[in-house]
Amino acid sequence: MSGPRLSEINLNLLVSLDALLTERSVSRAARRTGVSQPAMSQSLRQLRAIFDDALLARDRGVLVLTPAAERLMVPLRHALVAVQRVLDGEKPFDPGRAERRFTIAVGDFAAVTLLPPLLERASREAPGIGFDVRPAEPTRLFERLATGEFDLVIGAKLDASGDFMRQLLYRDGFVCMARRDHPELSGDALDLERYAALPHVLISPTGEGPSVVDRLLAERGKQRRIALRIPYFLAAPLMVVRSDLVLTAPRSVAGAFASTHALALFEPPLELPSFGVYQLWHQRYQSDDAHRWLRELVAASSPAPAG
Repeated sequence: MSGPRLSEINLNLLVSLDALLTERSVSRAARRTGVSQPAMSQSLRQLRAIFDDALLARDRGVLVLTPAAERLMVPLRHALVAVQRVLDGEKPFDPGRAERRFTIAVGDFAAVTLLPPLLERASREAPGIGFDVRPAEPTRLFERLATGEFDLVIGAKLDASGDFMRQLLYRDGFVCMARRDHPELSGDALDLERYAALPHVLISPTGEGPSVVDRLLAERGKQRRIALRIPYFLAAPLMVVRSDLVLTAPRSVAGAFASTHALALFEPPLELPSFGVYQLWHQRYQSDDAHRWLRELVAASSPAPAG
């Protein structure tokens, strides 16, 4: 059985369908497209009739995509991108006049260093551009880039292969952070014995496995005292400033917090490896003017030159 003809469908329904499949929520889809929730509910009813499928089904209290909806996501997003290109014609992208939104997935520590200067630059160069920031959770990152749900992903340990491309934004290292009036730290070099004996806060989003610091300590026959294990990166410095805890964190983040809080920074007594922070995107956007502008904006907002 063939589906409905294009001439029989209001194209705005496809925009609503894209929002519904992306957000998996009627209320969030309504906010995304700038319509009321009742209007989006009505669109969902029409779409269900057109496709003869529920599209979104409730499972244990949340809406999930039906198999038919899963199959629609990628071709639908590609079709909408193609339609937008037709509407844009051959006009070059002008950030100063453009009105659109980009969805960026970013890890929380990169958000601290990148987002404030990015938003400052964007407000000057492109006042009509908006951003939706999502967590860069490792599950489904590539799928969400492939479907167009994410325009860009920013974070560490991002590998590019196949249809994906990446750019190194900057390299970061580690530094130790403690409150300025810490009774055990007076500005002297922090040696390994004292470092291991101090109470530490460990940022562990999953709560599993030893950190790179603990692996290197174990190689030297040492073990530090983990007084607090916490999954929230941005909360950890606030714990440190009001306690005797020590935090070993990316240098860029530590510097940002030390500039606004009563925190002192110390070089770690271990040679900790540096790591790269990257931006990752789908190759179909490689030559897209708007996406190229976005990537250049992110690169220009990086805390240090890539290298």
